[in-house]
Amino acid sequence: MTEVSKVRKIAFVGDHLPRKCGIATFTSDLLAAVAAANPESQCFSVSVNDIKGGYEYSEVVRFEIEEQDLSSYLRAADFLNISNVDIVCLQHEFGIFGGPAGGHILALLRELRMPVVTTLHTILREPKADQRRVMRELVALSTRLVVMAKRGRQMMQEIYQAPPVKIDLIPHGIPDVGFVDPTDFKDQFGVEGRMVLLTFG
Repeated sequence: MTEVSKVRKIAFVGDHLPRKCGIATFTSDLLAAVAAANPESQCFSVSVNDIKGGYEYSEVVRFEIEEQDLSSYLRAADFLNISNVDIVCLQHEFGIFGGPAGGHILALLRELRMPVVTTLHTILREPKADQRRVMRELVALSTRLVVMAKRGRQMMQEIYQAPPVKIDLIPHGIPDVGFVDPTDFKDQFGVEGRMVLLTFG
């Protein structure tokens, strides 16, 4: 049996749709893609709420964390451990977790008894002291780190002393959607007849 075939339960930690956030969209799309590629596995989300009462999530969200409540992160760690999760896929962005520089997420990670793969959505070239501390501990607590650009890999090694063997480069993807005539959308946004260039961020 290969290592991949042993992974039966995958938890995605971050935020999740319908929260209006790029990370929520990314997490939701990634979970759906992994679940489709591994139909024998159980994939679910542990989502961070930035508003009291949370959101009306689908059944894929099995546990909710209150962003600024440190004890909520510890309860989430207990939930993940009790659920016998095989691997946690953390979507990291400083702004979606509570505490100084989003440091509350470290309390959850310290308690986990399974490997953690952390996707780094923001890698700061000039981090403040709290951001540097959080990122360095995140590196130590993660089994693997995913960056989306070669420059990200270089920065993780030079600025945060991440071991090169821990870092995987996986370019940022997009959902696979059918082709539609772009003029339909250009009309909607009042840019018909012009070239449109889009970028992320």
